[in-house]
Amino acid sequence: MAIDIGQIKRLKDLTGVGLTDAKAALESAGGDFDKALKEMRTKGLTKAEKRGERQARAGIIGSYNHDQRIGVIVEVNCETDFVARNELFTNMVKDVAMHIAAANPQYLSRDDVPAEDLKQAEEEIRQRAELEGKPKTIIDKIVSGQLEKYFAERCLLSQPFIKNPDITVSDYVKEHNARLGENIVVRRFYRLALGETE
Repeated sequence: MAIDIGQIKRLKDLTGVGLTDAKAALESAGGDFDKALKEMRTKGLTKAEKRGERQARAGIIGSYNHDQRIGVIVEVNCETDFVARNELFTNMVKDVAMHIAAANPQYLSRDDVPAEDLKQAEEEIRQRAELEGKPKTIIDKIVSGQLEKYFAERCLLSQPFIKNPDITVSDYVKEHNARLGENIVVRRFYRLALGETE
């Protein structure tokens, strides 16, 4: 089966693999571009997760200013200055900063949620479930599920990415891990909104 060179180049650009790998993926998917892309992303994300064990100390501090009313600074680290200067990396950092401006996350990840915030949210959800008369046998399950949803909305890396809500911010960063071949870590962020008080 002859594979269109345009499709091969497009798959290469989207996944960061070589032309040979892109062609092989399209051939094994029977020319189905979406199927090949999905398989390549799965393989790439697996490699990216392995890269997550490597140290990321280079990078940039990116910023985004929306209408002079919302400002964001974000530190995103990678392994080398070479990648830190790469346009793909700098655009990713800007996208993450733009996402922070729009979605207003409170925490970086679930691991960064203070114990007292976690406890307070759990108590509020439990009280609500009890007031609604939910059976005691399922309240723990309800609390667990609602807590996941509650913090997924408030933790940057768990939020649906504003430019593609089918993936999370974490997935978006992992895609860039795969495409750039380095461990990439969103380290911290700060968001300011005009007139907002602490």
